[in-house]
Amino acid sequence: MDLSSLKPPAGQKHRRKRVGRGMGSGRGKTSTRGSKGQRAISGYSKMRGFEGGQMPLHRRLPKRGFKNIFKKEYAIVNLRDLEKLEGESFTVDRLIELGVVRKLGEGLKVLGTGELTRAITVEAHVFSRSAADKIQKAGGQAKLIGAAA
Repeated sequence: MDLSSLKPPAGQKHRRKRVGRGMGSGRGKTSTRGSKGQRAISGYSKMRGFEGGQMPLHRRLPKRGFKNIFKKEYAIVNLRDLEKLEGESFTVDRLIELGVVRKLGEGLKVLGTGELTRAITVEAHVFSRSAADKIQKAGGQAKLIGAAA
């Protein structure tokens, strides 16, 4: 058996319906649209979610809360995670390489959960106030990436 001899199962393939090709084709005149009505008119396109005049599902369901479309999703690293890692300099690329950060999103944010016992240098897009304070108290540096200098 070779790939050139393969055929799809019976009934799987259908010929394309060619409408509006004259009376002899069996699909001429109204071209399968019927004679009158909203759908028979040229240029008709059904609105997304239209249910024949019934109140559509997206309008029947209750809406709750607020969705902020400008929300920024950061990759988050806590100080306790950095404390466990070896080395004293941490960049975004290094943290991705170590597997601490998987999906970067809008950038890297360092939070202050945990304690630092050594001086480290961290480069990130955002630092929480407590994280920046703890890094500086331990004798390290918190460097901002992409900040207007």
